[in-house]
Amino acid sequence: MSTPYELSAKYYDDAYAVKPDLVDLPFYVDLAKQIGGPILEMGCGTGRVLLPIARMGIEIHGLDNAPTMLGILRERIQNEPEQVRSQIALHQGDMRQFRGQKKYALVTIPFRPMQHMYTLEDQVAALKTGAFHLDNDGILALDVFFPKFQLMDVGIGEEMLELEWPARSHPGRIVRRYFKKDAVDKIHQVFSATFIFRTYHNETLVSEETERIKLSYYAYPQLKALFRLAGLEAVEEYGSFSKTPLDNTAKEMIFLLRRAT
Repeated sequence: MSTPYELSAKYYDDAYAVKPDLVDLPFYVDLAKQIGGPILEMGCGTGRVLLPIARMGIEIHGLDNAPTMLGILRERIQNEPEQVRSQIALHQGDMRQFRGQKKYALVTIPFRPMQHMYTLEDQVAALKTGAFHLDNDGILALDVFFPKFQLMDVGIGEEMLELEWPARSHPGRIVRRYFKKDAVDKIHQVFSATFIFRTYHNETLVSEETERIKLSYYAYPQLKALFRLAGLEAVEEYGSFSKTPLDNTAKEMIFLLRRAT
């Protein structure tokens, strides 16, 4: 039986290393520099954001529910110098339920974990986990994508080539990731899709693997209501990782939150 996100974990680092519009890392690194540690990253995955922050000498703890992701991260940590390893602690747990013993100056939920929360109860629970772990002046930072409602029904059932990269374990082979939107549930604001990973050698297909995914999407007023339900309030909000305004041109919805007073 496969474990959650097994294929995503297998290909995660190579795939997102070549994703041209993945530009969130400088934003979260700069925020970590500005606020300092300790930091809790919810949904830390294989450490794409966590490790660069730890390398700056900032204490950071990672939380993730996928053992496959954490397994890869633990291997990566073992290859880091002791001064980096000493800054890191990992927790396997559900972001809707996790309650640690520590409070943090900064809690982050970077790169879409909130879009794997599909119900009102789950969304509020995840935000309350973040709020619970904030110290008195702590900041919770998160991002979700700005939904393109005009495209929701476009391309259902069609495969789209998203990314390709060289297969490290097999020189001469190329892995291509295709995305296929399967269905859209506009009432619950969730769409389902399939990632298709195809490996080619000299343009001959040698393997194909698939993984189903489901993502929720949010409207701005909905997010503001969720924050209020979780006892949070926005102190800053942006429409991109370059800190442009959150307006009709936005590609992202990025928030810095604190406990409501």
